[in-house]
Amino acid sequence: MSIKYVRASLLFQIIFCLTSCTSHTNTAIKRTADKIYSNEEQRVAAYTFQQFEPFLHANNDSTYVLNFWATWCAPCVAELPYFEQLQAEFNHQKVAFIYVSLDFEKQIEKKLLPFLAKNKLKGEVIVLKQKGMSDWIGKIDPQWSGNLPATLIYNKNGSNFYPHSFEYNALRKALLKRMP
Repeated sequence: MSIKYVRASLLFQIIFCLTSCTSHTNTAIKRTADKIYSNEEQRVAAYTFQQFEPFLHANNDSTYVLNFWATWCAPCVAELPYFEQLQAEFNHQKVAFIYVSLDFEKQIEKKLLPFLAKNKLKGEVIVLKQKGMSDWIGKIDPQWSGNLPATLIYNKNGSNFYPHSFEYNALRKALLKRMP
């Protein structure tokens, strides 16, 4: 290997770490992705549950809306515009919208990335790997069966879990309930 290649590789790794360890939503969640999927238009990070756990426990001044969804889930796709609308409405407040895709890993490049390009979601999209789901579903919420969609809204003062789809007004009310 040439020195130029090693330097370029090291520079890429440093830039990757800096960009993947910070959030586009100005949150203080430590991020260490297992894998990055990308095409010309989109980039999503995939996390094992252990890597994802910090997303569940941020203890700062922000409110977090974690929407668990998948492209193959019709109710999930139907409610995404409501999350996008709320994100636009609350964009000057400390609210982070994170779309946690449970799409199958083998479908990320064929289905998820094209879906994201077509729908231009403004919130951060990540992939939670499904390996060991039966071990971690209860850690999201003890009553969750794993059905989609599901939404966790939390801040340092507490959390609310919703194992169902939302209409806009109900989602807005749930968010306001958790806002400081």
